[in-house]
Amino acid sequence: MWFVLYGPGVWTDNISNRDLSDTTVDAGLPSEVNGQSAELLSAFHGLDALPRVSNVICRGSKGNTGMPVVFSTEIDISTMQAGDFRITTRSGATGTMHCASVLPATDPGELRTVLLIGQLGPADSDPPVRVDIIGHLHSIDGTIDFRGASVPVIPLEDGPSITLAEVVDDWTQVGTLGPRRVRGSLCPTKGIVQAVRVTWEGGVTLEDGTEPGEAERDLYTITVTTADGTRRDIKPAALANLGDGDNNHMLCMDTSDMPVSVSFPASVLTDPNGDLNPATRADVSPLR
Repeated sequence: MWFVLYGPGVWTDNISNRDLSDTTVDAGLPSEVNGQSAELLSAFHGLDALPRVSNVICRGSKGNTGMPVVFSTEIDISTMQAGDFRITTRSGATGTMHCASVLPATDPGELRTVLLIGQLGPADSDPPVRVDIIGHLHSIDGTIDFRGASVPVIPLEDGPSITLAEVVDDWTQVGTLGPRRVRGSLCPTKGIVQAVRVTWEGGVTLEDGTEPGEAERDLYTITVTTADGTRRDIKPAALANLGDGDNNHMLCMDTSDMPVSVSFPASVLTDPNGDLNPATRADVSPLR
């Protein structure tokens, strides 16, 4: 499921916003710097009618459309307002935003997925087709502005694909945020030398709603390059970042060979709408 309940002590400041105006001051930031562009990687029509548990994310969310949007970098959530997003439907109408939230993807390195909630266009009559950033929404390091970024919406009936794979700079800390623990499981400390974070277009589980396990770990394939330039395919030694209900998996690796790409076969994982994933592959982004 995309939605999880958070207990006491979990980080909750500024992670959901219902302000329909852009209150971020224009800092004159560019849309690209040092090779990093301000882009939207995907917008996924995840659910037409959110369940009651979505009220935990934003009051009054039940029954609204849910649409995870993935950014090219982590964002500065203090610059995120619901009004930063404009959703256009097939007829050319504009959807009505209710809330924007980074829940439940709040582990370190995950603040690039925003769940858009609102009356964004029903799939059966006038589905959403495009998301535009119309407000000043900044990257987490304050170097780029996502205003002007745009991406087509993946239809409701489509299953989720991998939209990003990246080497994690400190995989031993994934699953913690300062002194506050969140629910993503960690890579084992013994025998693991690096990790790749895989970000799906939306939250994924097995068809029965449970988390992936050993069988699904073995279905991931990581193509790596050895020191002599040879390429080979390996399996992750462990699968982590589970149990927190978000759209990220951590592929824990027991080799220092450079990861090049990640792939996963079709019809294994489902989104909250029950749609199975297609066969999917993504190049691995190196550390910046």
